[in-house]
Amino acid sequence: MHAVMGSLLVLASRSPQRRAILEQLGVQFDVVVPEVEELGEGDPAPLVLENALRKARAAAPPLARAMVLGVDTVVSLEGRVLGKPRDEREAGAFLTALSGRAHEVHSGLALIGPDGERTEGALTRVRFRRLAQTEIDWYLAAGEWRERAGGYAIQGRGAALVEGIEGDYWNVVGLPVSVLIRMAPWLLGA
Repeated sequence: MHAVMGSLLVLASRSPQRRAILEQLGVQFDVVVPEVEELGEGDPAPLVLENALRKARAAAPPLARAMVLGVDTVVSLEGRVLGKPRDEREAGAFLTALSGRAHEVHSGLALIGPDGERTEGALTRVRFRRLAQTEIDWYLAAGEWRERAGGYAIQGRGAALVEGIEGDYWNVVGLPVSVLIRMAPWLLGA
């Protein structure tokens, strides 16, 4: 059973980063944490769209005029999905694999409302510096890798790992703002 929503947007996510981005934009929203089983393997672009749609559907309040936003983000290296690491050892393996290489960050957005369902994807390329083992150990010790696709957070200490990006920075954080605004310009009062 969902609570009565006071906002026109419901965010179907437990991500504090997505909440912070919406707050930074001045968007009023409610949060419903969806209980869904996410896909973890496959072609990254359709995978994130399907996961975003599953989240939005699971959080969609019945008989409401609210729009529900589901989002999913994964990191992929040469087509292999690197999700959220299960433990510190796996996080270290992810960072070692990403060291000195370019990878892709895929996000899928699903927006469900009275007029139906829409999905869009985003892609950002990120290049890591070549990392020494001491740098990987430093990052792992901070614990920031927990609950992060690919085992890093670019908006935190993970910024020290990155050499450059091509595309939407906010996509790497977890919510591609340009795609969101294209899908829902009314969020900015437009």
